[in-house]
Amino acid sequence: MKRFFAATAVAATLGFSGAANAQEDLSITLLPGLTTDAFYITMNVGAQAAAEDLGIEVNFQGPEEWDPVLQTPVLDAVIGRAPDALLIAPTDAVQMIEPLRRAHEAGIPVITVDTFIDDGLYQTGSGDGDFPISYIASDNLLGGRMAARAMADKIGGSGKVYIASNRPGISTTDQREEGFKAEMAENFPDVEVLETQFNENDASLAASQFQAVFARNSDVAGVFGANLFSALGAANGVAGAGAQDDIVVVAFDAPPSITENISDGAIDVAIAQHPAEIGYYGVMTAYAHLTGQSVPTKIGTGFTTITADNVSDEDIAKFIYSE
Repeated sequence: MKRFFAATAVAATLGFSGAANAQEDLSITLLPGLTTDAFYITMNVGAQAAAEDLGIEVNFQGPEEWDPVLQTPVLDAVIGRAPDALLIAPTDAVQMIEPLRRAHEAGIPVITVDTFIDDGLYQTGSGDGDFPISYIASDNLLGGRMAARAMADKIGGSGKVYIASNRPGISTTDQREEGFKAEMAENFPDVEVLETQFNENDASLAASQFQAVFARNSDVAGVFGANLFSALGAANGVAGAGAQDDIVVVAFDAPPSITENISDGAIDVAIAQHPAEIGYYGVMTAYAHLTGQSVPTKIGTGFTTITADNVSDEDIAKFIYSE
C-alpha cells in the first residue's frame, strides 16, 4: 500500500500538545474484530507503518470470526501479556464492556478503533463504558448518509430499497443503518426503506434474503449492503434473479472482492473507509498518550466513493483494501 502518512503531520492533525518524549521500548497490541477481514488487514498495514515511524512494536492478534465469545479469550490473553496500550475493535457495544474493563483495571490504556463500547462517548465521567481514552473510526452515521445519497441518485430519487446488515448491536453497522434511514427520511421522501434484513455475516443468507424480499416486492429498486458479506450476498442475490440492470447495489467497504464486483457491474457503488488511517492514527494516539501528551477522545477518518467510473483511477486505487 502506498505510504501517505507522516508522524509529525499526524501529530499536528490530532492536536497533540508539545513534543513527545521519544520512547522506543513500547509494545502496543491491535486486536481487531476478526483477523481475516481485508478491512482489518489494511488497518494493520497502517498500524505497522506507524510502528515503523516511531520505532516501536505493534502486535496484531484477534479471532478469525466476528463474535464477542471468541474475542473475549483473545483479549484476556492479551491482558495477561500486559502490553503498554491496547487498540481494539469491540465486537459488541455492550458485551465487550466488562472484558475491556479488565484491561482498564490492569492499567492498560484502551483505545477503540472502528467500533466502540457503550455509546462511544469516553472520559465523560458517566456511563459503564466511558473508560477508553479515545475512539478512532469513520463517521458511520455520515457513511450511511453517503450511501443513501448514492442510492437515491442511482434510482432516480424514488422507489423501494432495503438494508442488508450483519446483526443488531454492532456500533458501526447500527450507525450506518441509522444514517441511511435518516438521510432518506429527510431528503428523499419518495424512497421507501423496507425492513432491514440481518444475515449474521453470512453472504449466502444475505442472497436468500434478497430473494425473499424480491418475492414480496418485485418493484424493489435497491439494496444497501452495510458490511462486506451483506453487500456480496445481496449482489449475488440480485445476479441470481437476473436483475442487475434493474436493482442498484450499494456496498460499504472496498476490499478487492467489492471493487471487482464494481468492475463487473454486480455492485454499483462502494463507500470506502480509510482503515489504514485508523490503524496509523490509533498507534500514534496510543504513543502520544503513553509519552505524556493529551489526545482527543474521538478522531474521525474519511471516506471515498468508488464507482465504475473511477475504480481504475490511480488516486482511487490506494483506497482499495489490502488482503
